[in-house]
Amino acid sequence: MATTRRMLVLRAVVEDYIRSQEPVGSGSLTRNHHLGVSSATVRNDMAALEDEGYLIQPHTSAGRIPTQKGYRYFVDRLATVVPLSAAQRRGIDIFLSGSVSLEDTLQHAARLLAQITGQIAVVASPSLAHSNLRRAELIKLDRGSVLVVVITDTGRVVQRTLHGSHQPGSDTLSGLSDMINQQCHDLSLTQAAERCQILADSSPEADTKSMLRILAAVFEEMATKEQTSGLYMAGTSQLTHSQVVSIGDLAPLLDALEEQVVLMRLMKAQSELSRENNGVSVAIGTETQTPELVHASVVTSGYGHAQQPLSGKKGDGMTDEPIAFVGSIGPTHMDYAVTMSAVRAVASYLTSFLAGTDDQ
Repeated sequence: MATTRRMLVLRAVVEDYIRSQEPVGSGSLTRNHHLGVSSATVRNDMAALEDEGYLIQPHTSAGRIPTQKGYRYFVDRLATVVPLSAAQRRGIDIFLSGSVSLEDTLQHAARLLAQITGQIAVVASPSLAHSNLRRAELIKLDRGSVLVVVITDTGRVVQRTLHGSHQPGSDTLSGLSDMINQQCHDLSLTQAAERCQILADSSPEADTKSMLRILAAVFEEMATKEQTSGLYMAGTSQLTHSQVVSIGDLAPLLDALEEQVVLMRLMKAQSELSRENNGVSVAIGTETQTPELVHASVVTSGYGHAQQPLSGKKGDGMTDEPIAFVGSIGPTHMDYAVTMSAVRAVASYLTSFLAGTDDQ
C-alpha cells in the first residue's frame, strides 16, 4: 500500500511541476491532491522517492522536482493517450483542410502542432523509399538539359535536372515519358529503377538506351538517399522567447535542430516504436542518445502505411510500417498528456490525408 501511495505522490509531483515549473513541496501536494494522508507522510514518501532516484531536491529546504526516471515512470503509467475533444479535432481538420498540396499540408501541420504544444514541431515528408511511382515526366530545357519530374503515390513531387552536351529531343522524351508511365506505374522507385534498366538493355536506340540508364540511376538514388530537405519545422522562435527552457539548455537544443540527419534518424526510429506504444513514442533526456537533447524530450508518431517484408526479403511475411513521422521536441517538463494527444491526432490526420490522396 505504501508503494502504491508513493507512486501516487510521484505522479502528483510530476503533474504539479509540469504546471508550475517550481519545486513541489509536501504542503502543496496535500492541499492540491486527495492523497488521504498527512503532510508529514507525504514528506516521507517524497524522501523515499528521492532515495530511489525518482525525485531530486534542487535546493536545501526547497521542494522537489522529477528526474528523468520520474518522468519515465509517469509517461509509462499514462495508461492511454487521452484523445483530443471533438472540437479540437474539428479545429485540426478545418486548419489543415485548406492546404492545396502535400507540402502545404505538412507545413500547416507543423505550424498547428507547434501552436497546440508551445514546442518545436517537426514533420517529415513521406519517405521516397516507401513511395510508389505515380507519374514521371521528362521535359526538354534550354542548353541541352532535361528536367525529370517524379510524382509519387504519397504526393511527393521530386525534380532532378540532367545536364549534358547531347540529350534526346522533345519527341523522344515525350515517348520515353509515356513508356515509363505505362511500364513503371505503381512500382516502388527501386522496382522502377530495375524496370528502366531492363528496358534500356532491350532498346535498340542509343539515345533511348542512355536516357533509360540515367533514369534507372535517378530512381535508385531517390529510393535510397534520405532527403533531409523534406523536414518541416515550426515553433523554434516561439520556444526561444518563452520561459519554459533555460538559456543553458536552449543552445544545445538549437544545435540539435541544425543536425537534421541526426534528428531524422532519431525520430524515424522513434516513429517505428510508436506502433507498440498507443501510437506514440516518447524519448526522455539521455534516451534520445543525442547529447544536445539531454534536457529535452521527443514525442513522435508515424503516419501513413507501407507494407514491408518482415525480414527485408519478399515472401517472408509483411509488416505495416509508417512512411514518415510527426513529432514534438520540448523540455523534459513538457505537458506529456497534451503533447502525446496532439502528436497522435496530427499523425492520424496525415494518414487519412495520404489515403485520400492515394485514392484520387
